[in-house]
Amino acid sequence: MSTPTWDEFAELALKRMAASGAEYGDIRIQDSHTEHIEGEDRRIASIRDVRDTGFGIRVLYHGAWGFAASSILSLEEVPRVADLAIEIAKGSASIALEKVRLVPEPAHRARIATPYRLDPFSVPLEHKTNLLLNLMERVQGQPGIVRSSASLWARRDRKLFVSTEGTGLEFDLLAGQGECTATALHEGRFASRSFNTPPLRKGYELIEEADFLREAPRVADQAVEKVKAPSVDAGLYDLVLDPEHLSLTIHESCGHPSELDRALGYEANYAGTSFLTPDTRGTFRYGSQQVNLVADNTEPGTLAATGFDDDGVQCQRWDVVRNGMFVGYCTNREVASKIGEPRSRGSNRADGWGHVPIVRIANIGLEPGEATRDQLIADVKRGIYIEGHGSYSIDQRRYNFQFGGDAFWLIENGKRTHMLRDVIYHGITPEFWNSCDGVADRSFRGRYGFITCGKGQPGQSGWMTHAASPARFRRVQVIRGEGHA
Repeated sequence: MSTPTWDEFAELALKRMAASGAEYGDIRIQDSHTEHIEGEDRRIASIRDVRDTGFGIRVLYHGAWGFAASSILSLEEVPRVADLAIEIAKGSASIALEKVRLVPEPAHRARIATPYRLDPFSVPLEHKTNLLLNLMERVQGQPGIVRSSASLWARRDRKLFVSTEGTGLEFDLLAGQGECTATALHEGRFASRSFNTPPLRKGYELIEEADFLREAPRVADQAVEKVKAPSVDAGLYDLVLDPEHLSLTIHESCGHPSELDRALGYEANYAGTSFLTPDTRGTFRYGSQQVNLVADNTEPGTLAATGFDDDGVQCQRWDVVRNGMFVGYCTNREVASKIGEPRSRGSNRADGWGHVPIVRIANIGLEPGEATRDQLIADVKRGIYIEGHGSYSIDQRRYNFQFGGDAFWLIENGKRTHMLRDVIYHGITPEFWNSCDGVADRSFRGRYGFITCGKGQPGQSGWMTHAASPARFRRVQVIRGEGHA
């Protein structure tokens, strides 16, 4: 007897949901393959190769959700899980104070696959471990370096989404990333410097194009310079922030507050709310005229560009902030109607088959300006140039924040001079973005993102990319963060 196909499992679930009288239902069947290789101090510390397969079923019955999932794909298990989801939905409907209403979405039939040149799962393991070993050897061989680390990560998600509305979507999605870190020691003090490829939807060519072995000496030299650098003097500075650093600033101070479920208070019990409440849309000055933040889940290679979200809604591009004014949210089919929008923005995603999809940050990026990076720096009398990610903290409403970074250079009279350490800047989100008076042009644009964005209960990890060109911010308060290497 032949093994049933995923399509047959989906058809079985749909028949069960239709017979229950539910107004909507869908099934997601997913097989995920993850490989993560980690090296520490000239040795391979761990190799993880994980397969994870299962399915989740959502049912909307009389305006209430039910969800159930299982790791067992069989002709007996699928109807059992469908019945459980229906039972949960019926129970929820009996006590629901407010009925869920989904905004319309056309039925879609499509197959989405990540373009790639080199399949990372076909590259020999020995080739990848040798790269990491050679990389750590080159990093740790530099004078002053006492620790090194390096890693490679890749994941493939094969998924089928089918709904009672006639949508049928097949996905074959790939993503990868690599990174290395050098740690220096000087007079009992440590400091680290990192280099990484951003996680992107590409094949192993992403790693080859990064040329880690070429970057290793620079990373090591800057770690040594950083550990010997003077601490910053607290005060007001003009800041020029690089694209990788801006990705975290955008993520925390614009991405999360623009999630509509958060703005409506649905996340208040765990990950905070948002100062961008619905009454601010179209009326609130988020930033200066130079600030244009655009959500684009259609740009090839970016993490949230999956073709369709887990509501079966087609990915889109829209304005979040236009000429400094806050104008748009990330939404799903459930919350879009709360602000009078007729269609979801397609930002409903789950991190696996066993989780309910929730509103996630889109690929929100800062639109380029017209300056060069040198021109931004040239117009700074006293400032700091910041690269990379460091420590950060932000309040529940995404209003008050502080950010560190990975590397800092003092700017004096329009010139980037020596490195600094222990730099932390803080501010209030709209005041900070209103201090932006320049953004570099598209030739300086970089794409960086996250695969560990936490949200929800049980917790989920979201994926998204934030593109930006370097940008300048005037008179930002900087403090000395002791121990922030």
